[in-house]
Amino acid sequence: MWITQQMKLNRIFSGLAAGILCLAAVPSLAQQQPTPSADGAVRHWTVQQAIDYALANYPAVRAALEQYNASRAGVGLAKTSYVPSLNGVWQVDRGSRESVLGVLLPQNPTILTGTQGSVTPHANRPFWTSGAGLLLSWDPFDFGYRRSQVRSAIATENRTEAQVALTRLGVSSAVAEASLALLAQEQRVSATQADVNRRQVFSRSVHALVDAHLRPGADASRADAELAAARTRLIEAQQNSQVARIALAQMVGLAGESIEIVPGPFLALPPAQAGAALPLAAHPAAVTQLARVEEEKARIRVLNHSYFPHFTTSALISGRGSGETPTGEVEPGGAGLTFTAYNWEAGLTAQMDLTSIFSIRERKKVELSKRRGEEALYAQTMQVLTGQQQAALAQLEGARRVAENTPTELAAARQSETQAVARFRAGLGTIVDVAEAQSLLTQAETDDSLARLRIWRALAGLAAANGNLTPFLNTANAMPQGGH
Repeated sequence: MWITQQMKLNRIFSGLAAGILCLAAVPSLAQQQPTPSADGAVRHWTVQQAIDYALANYPAVRAALEQYNASRAGVGLAKTSYVPSLNGVWQVDRGSRESVLGVLLPQNPTILTGTQGSVTPHANRPFWTSGAGLLLSWDPFDFGYRRSQVRSAIATENRTEAQVALTRLGVSSAVAEASLALLAQEQRVSATQADVNRRQVFSRSVHALVDAHLRPGADASRADAELAAARTRLIEAQQNSQVARIALAQMVGLAGESIEIVPGPFLALPPAQAGAALPLAAHPAAVTQLARVEEEKARIRVLNHSYFPHFTTSALISGRGSGETPTGEVEPGGAGLTFTAYNWEAGLTAQMDLTSIFSIRERKKVELSKRRGEEALYAQTMQVLTGQQQAALAQLEGARRVAENTPTELAAARQSETQAVARFRAGLGTIVDVAEAQSLLTQAETDDSLARLRIWRALAGLAAANGNLTPFLNTANAMPQGGH
């Protein structure tokens, strides 16, 4: 069982590729929801809008909500055991009542019915009989059995409610990661496009120098090769961007639609104080697993209250009618359809299965083992969550340090590329020096454009590890919004 649970936790925290985490406190869906249009137009969404739409439409969320609704109804069902039982019956029949002395063993189904009255031959004369009655039953006390059943149903409700939060966290975290991944691919496309443009300009200048017999023809061939390679990288970046866009559309439930994510604040540096570890006891995964432990404890309490006498108070009133007279005569017509005898009765019944203690004892052993197993899984869950949180903090710290370094990298790469081109045109450098400088500049531009976005992705990962995306979304919403 713990292996299965570990696999579930791995799926929970592996992000977009591995599966679905789930939300503890994403803002209310009462915000404006983007509505899909039927004209195939590109939808420009913020990350918040993409999350909100997915939470409102993703099938896993709806399924978890229905499980929660079913468990809530289960609590109401358990509480109905406190309501008295009132049963009514009415019957009318016509037939003969020939009787003989003797007994018959019960049959299933019953075909040979017993009869009431004296052993008197009636010559197979049919007559009418009728009867009706009401029986009111209620358990005045049960030694806590019904209360334990209600608490068990409430424990199931709490567990399914936690499962809803876990599912919502998974969907929202996956959508946030997919949205930021799409922005990252678009930044790579921009950096690669700038590289192509730069190499096109340089290639034209090289061809001009070659045509003027100021540079050898090999330099033009090398410049053309570098330009073609840059175009290939651009095509690959555009392809990866389109694949990321398709993955996002599928995740929010709009497969086949075209979605663009508004960059908003994600290309700027977030506040330095953004991102902090939160207590993991409130993480939906921890809450869900702890709810499983409480659910097992509630089942054990039901068993603890099972081996007690069952007391029932009953009261009934009834009426009977018969077309046969006490002397054995059969009255003509509809005699027997009306009641001629009435009775009432009230009493207290105590019932107890004296041998059920053996089965209850074994069932308790089963539930106790399950409870210990769930407690072990809770400890394992906390270990996994702690590791995930520490890894997210380390990634955030690393992303911030990289973002501090990339401006220096970019400035040096630009200066190096400018100097290499100038030396080449002056005849002091080679085209290989220019190609290397341009490649270094492209890498520096890519690193710098992704550095700030990488911090936001680390913040989203930390929020998912904390089990609460609200701080991440609040930080993004508080910053000046840019975009298309």
